[in-house]
Amino acid sequence: MHTPLLFASLIGAVAVIAWRLRETSRPVTLRKIVIPPLGMSTGFCMFAFAPTRIPLSWGLSAFALGALVLSYPLVATSQLRRDGDDVLLHRSKAFLWVLLGLFAVRLLARNYVEQYVSPLQTGSIFFVLAFGMILRWRAAMYLQYKKLVAEREHALVRARG
Repeated sequence: MHTPLLFASLIGAVAVIAWRLRETSRPVTLRKIVIPPLGMSTGFCMFAFAPTRIPLSWGLSAFALGALVLSYPLVATSQLRRDGDDVLLHRSKAFLWVLLGLFAVRLLARNYVEQYVSPLQTGSIFFVLAFGMILRWRAAMYLQYKKLVAEREHALVRARG
């Protein structure tokens, strides 16, 4: 990987880690769970540009790898908990290490894949992989959030009556 690309990747990783760590100090809302994958989905517009296109089987494989394998550590180390009326993201002590490990795996895999396909197709593959990972992680958070909100509402109904 070229030095400027490595530097940009490191800056991106630091920004994401700082954002994720800050995220644990503020209440989680449905909007905060849903917006990242929705915003990220606009990246699929890249496939309108022919050099970024990849075979469907590559895209499905990348999505499956992200959703079924790489998302698991994020799901396992991110738990939502109620604190009064608020829902907060409680991360395990391993969360930072998981983020760093995923970054390292992605960097190494990217260097390998770049040997066989164009840089634009490599970007496409890793975008789809990241989308699968984020989508599954956020879907798990969504389900946890809905369960916690329903439990709170049920408790309020029981307290009233």
